[in-house]
Amino acid sequence: MAAAATVTALAGRQLTAGIAVRCFSCCTVCCAGKIWRVSHGFAPSDSEYGPLTDLPDWSFADGRPGVPWKGQVRRQEQREQFARRVVMLNTEMDHGIRVWEEAQQQAHAQNEEKKRQRLKAKGQLLLHKNKK
Repeated sequence: MAAAATVTALAGRQLTAGIAVRCFSCCTVCCAGKIWRVSHGFAPSDSEYGPLTDLPDWSFADGRPGVPWKGQVRRQEQREQFARRVVMLNTEMDHGIRVWEEAQQQAHAQNEEKKRQRLKAKGQLLLHKNKK
C-alpha cells in the first residue's frame, strides 16, 4: 500500500497521488516582485522609468540641476523619437481618414447622379406606378 502515494519529481513540480503541486522557489526572478509591479500598472523593473531613473541624481548647492547621466540622455532621446513617431502616425491616420471620407462622398455623389440620370417612366408605366 506504500506504492499508492508515489512521488515523482518532474521539472520543478511534484506529482503526489495524481495531484500536481508547485515547488517553493526563492530565485531572484520570483523575489524581485515583477509580477506584482506589472499587475499594479508599474514597470516590470525598477530601472525602466519613474522618479529614480528620470530625475537627476544630484543638484548643485544653489539649486541648479546636475549634469544628466548618459542613460538619462539616452532615455530622453528615445522618448522624443517615440513622441515624433506618434505625431507622424497620427497625422498619417488623419490624412487617411480624410481621404477615405472624400472617397465615400464622391461615391455617394456618383450614386445620386446615376439615380438622377435614369430614364423616367412614361405613359402607361407612370400611371401603373402611381396606382400601386
